Amino acid sequence: MATEVVLPRLGLTQEEGTILRWLKPEGSRVTKGEPLFEVMTDKANLEVEAPASGVLLRILVDVGGTVPVATPIALIGEPGEAAAPARPAAGGTPSAADRRAPKEAVAAGAASAIAQAAPARADGRVKISPRARALADAQGLDVSSITGTGPGGRIIERDVQEALASRAPAPPAAAAPAHPRVAAAPSPVAARMRAIIARRMMDSLHTTAQLTLTTEVDMDEAVRLREEIGPELERREGVRVTYTDLIVRAAAVALREHPGVNARWEGEGVRRLGEIHIGVAVALDDGLVVPVVRDADRAPLARISAGIRDLSERARGMRLRPEEMQGSTFTVTNLGMFDVDAFTPVLNPPEAAILGIGRLHRRPVAVGERVEVRTTMVASLTFDHRVVDGAPAAQFLQRVKFILEHPYLLLLP
Repeated sequence: MATEVVLPRLGLTQEEGTILRWLKPEGSRVTKGEPLFEVMTDKANLEVEAPASGVLLRILVDVGGTVPVATPIALIGEPGEAAAPARPAAGGTPSAADRRAPKEAVAAGAASAIAQAAPARADGRVKISPRARALADAQGLDVSSITGTGPGGRIIERDVQEALASRAPAPPAAAAPAHPRVAAAPSPVAARMRAIIARRMMDSLHTTAQLTLTTEVDMDEAVRLREEIGPELERREGVRVTYTDLIVRAAAVALREHPGVNARWEGEGVRRLGEIHIGVAVALDDGLVVPVVRDADRAPLARISAGIRDLSERARGMRLRPEEMQGSTFTVTNLGMFDVDAFTPVLNPPEAAILGIGRLHRRPVAVGERVEVRTTMVASLTFDHRVVDGAPAAQFLQRVKFILEHPYLLLLP
C-alpha cells in the first residue's frame, strides 16, 4: 500500500503550513530521509524529508497551497500498486469500493478530502489563507464571490489565481509617473510572516503584564576587552566576538544568579526553569526569527560567539531546524546597529523577560569630579510583572550592567 505524506507539525505553535516547492516531480523515485518538499511555517522555511522510499505517485497540494498540520499532501508507493485510501474527511472508515480503487481514483479522493467542499464563509466572515489574501489585495480582487477549495472551504492561493485568470481584462490605463514614496505590495510569503508576527505580538501584549526598566551602561571596558582578546580568539577559535556575544554571555551569567527572572507563568503560578537558553532576535527582510543559544550560562564566550554566528547565518538563509527556534527562556534583541538609542522590547511568550540593547556611542559623562568622554549604551529590560516584581527585575538588570562594566567576569566559568 502507498504511504501517505502528511504535513508534519514542525513547531509547538504551528497550525498550518504553506508548500513553497516540491523537490521531486511526480513519478520520480524518492528515498526515505531525502528532502522531498519545502514548507513555510510560522517560524521559518524548512525542508521536509520523505517518510518512505518509492515513487512519488501523486502530489495532492500544489506549490502555494496552505493546509493544516496532518493534512495528506502526497502519496509515495510503487508503480501499479493500489494507493492507500484517503483519510475520510468526517472521520468514518473507507468503503469497500474505496479499498478496491486504483491509485488514480484514491489519489483523487485524497485530493478531494483536502479540498473539502464547504462554504467559504462562516458567520459572514471569509475564510481565506494569508497568501491568498495578500495576492487578492495586491490585485484588488473581491474575494467574497470566490468558492474556496481548501480545507473547510477555505480560499487558497490557487483559487485566487484562477479567479484572476478568469477576470475580464481591465482597459489600459495611462501610465502614471513612478512615485518614490509608494512601495510595492508585499509578496504572499512576506504577508504571511507579517500576519504571524502581528498575531504573536498582540497575544504577548494581551496575555502578560509588561513593564520596562532602563539603565545606562558604561561600555568602555567592554570595548577594551573586545579589542584585546578579539584578535586572539579569532586566531585560536576562528570567531570574531561581537557586542551581542558579550551581552548574551552577561545575561546568561546574571540569570544564573537571579533565577527568578529565568521563569514563566504557568496556570496559576510561577515555574522557575532549570536551564538557561537565550534567544537572539535576528532581523530578516520580511520579519524576524529568534534562534536559541542553549545552556548559555555554561558556554564560554568563544562558543557563544560561534553559536550566534552560525544560527544567525542560517536564520537569514531560512535554514534553521525547528528545535533551534524553540525552548528559549530569555531573549536578547539588539537594535544598536540601526542607530537606535533605546526602545521598549515586547516579550516573547512564554518567557518572563527580554533585554533590548541600543547603540554604543561616545558622550560626555561625569566621572567623579571630572567629565570624560565615554562609550555608553542603554539596556532596556521588559518583564512580566506576574512572574517578577520590580525590585528583583531591577537587581537583575543592575547585575547585567555590573558584568558589562567589569567584562573580565565574562571570561570566568
